[in-house]
Amino acid sequence: FKSFLHSIPLWIKDKLFQKNILFSELKKIDIDFKEKNKIKFSDHHLSHAASSFYPSPYKEAAFLTLDGVGEWTTTSYGYADDTNLNFDCQIQFPHSLGLLYSAFTYYLGFKVNSGEYKMMGLAPYGEPKYTNLIFKELIDLKDDGSFKLNMKYFSYTTHLKMINKKFENLFGVKRRTPEIDKIEIFHMNVASSIQRVIEIVVIKICEQIKKVTGSNNLCLSGGVALNCVANGKLLEKKIFKNIWIQPAAGDAGGALGAALAYYHLVLGNKKINTIDTMKGSYLGPEFDDKSVEMSLKNLKANFIKLNRDEMLEIVSDEIKNGKAVGWFQGKMEFGPRALGSRSILADPRSEKTQKNLNLKIKFRESFRPFAPSILKDHCSNYFKLNTESPYMLIVTDVRDEIKIKQTDLKNHLFGIEKLNIKRSTIPAVTHVDYSARVQTVEKETNLIFYDLIKKFYEKTGFPLLVNTSFNIRGEPIVCSVEDAFNCFMGTNLDILVINNFILKKADQEDNLKKNYKNKYELD
Repeated sequence: FKSFLHSIPLWIKDKLFQKNILFSELKKIDIDFKEKNKIKFSDHHLSHAASSFYPSPYKEAAFLTLDGVGEWTTTSYGYADDTNLNFDCQIQFPHSLGLLYSAFTYYLGFKVNSGEYKMMGLAPYGEPKYTNLIFKELIDLKDDGSFKLNMKYFSYTTHLKMINKKFENLFGVKRRTPEIDKIEIFHMNVASSIQRVIEIVVIKICEQIKKVTGSNNLCLSGGVALNCVANGKLLEKKIFKNIWIQPAAGDAGGALGAALAYYHLVLGNKKINTIDTMKGSYLGPEFDDKSVEMSLKNLKANFIKLNRDEMLEIVSDEIKNGKAVGWFQGKMEFGPRALGSRSILADPRSEKTQKNLNLKIKFRESFRPFAPSILKDHCSNYFKLNTESPYMLIVTDVRDEIKIKQTDLKNHLFGIEKLNIKRSTIPAVTHVDYSARVQTVEKETNLIFYDLIKKFYEKTGFPLLVNTSFNIRGEPIVCSVEDAFNCFMGTNLDILVINNFILKKADQEDNLKKNYKNKYELD
């Protein structure tokens, strides 16, 4: 009843009248917009499937969508080619991998729908000690990849929280209260266990998809497709020859998918592309030099403007010398990953980089890992990855050749202690389990970012940089010049680079500094 009471005002006010609301808003933009029938609606999982298949480089492919819930579907798969997109199987609410993962996110004291990344980053610090318990009590997985959750442990169908007392009693520990309780080895082991469960279920589903469709290609979408560790495990299994993941795999990508589904399935346009038409996912706004300069002057910022080569020379030097750089270039990325347009960049060779970026710039937990952006042609020299990963959606291991051999004492460290060990020649992007979430960079999609990494490579012999999103915890990735400057002045970033304009923190007026981290809630 509480859940009903909470939901029904939204239905009465908004949800039942969506078409009228959309029509009214469109009339504000175009007074000649007259037909309500011009507004078309797409099923949630059809939008997901279309968002992954149609931009992919494949003429035909199997597809898999995994998320919390959309309408009633939580999991679906099928087959698509240049004329059709057909579903073979769907699993419906309340049985959901996304909601199972979110339930554990909630149990560990993180925020549902944003803290899942934390749990994935926390998992390598623990051991999957509860995997068998989860399969015994919480999820029933069949040989064909279908599954059901044991709903006696969950409350999300009837109440306004994810789990109940039975869930807590199963693990013998109450839900962690983030403001009070520290993260203990127990929480790390639970994170490791649910991560392992997700990987096992995804692989089992994909084995069934291969049997049903026979395709060598797989397209992934839905929020669970952002679990890049599971993606890496799936790639290792070689069930499919090729895998393509929609970079905006969550609900944002559904907007793109709805348009593509209408274009191809309703209007009857054949899929003709055999290249990745997301084009690096650089689909957002960009700002020319004139507008950048005007914005910086309005912000009373002190800056210098250089030519392109001078800018690359200075920035690569600053990164080499240990400085953290806010990097703002070209069109903003579409999706949750910073891909070299709205990024914070740093030196991957320093074992101090991870802690410094987390605590002094991102204002978030020190255990959270950072990703490497590497020149595509050099990827296989550093990582056990023999395919491109332009969207930072695949986790793989670093190569044995760059690992640093550990002493027996170091091998017996537990939990967060593992963070203090230098594990490879690129420690800032090597997670505690010797893994990394890799972005491969090529000049065809982001030339300026490629040239910066190349310049750093020429100076250091390392063809990669630390790349994390240009924001602090709880804040969206910066979009405008004003966003970038505010983040720059509210954190310990050393340098801000916007197009060919360079701003140094030491040159800015003290009265422009901001108490920034308290502006956003904990994520």
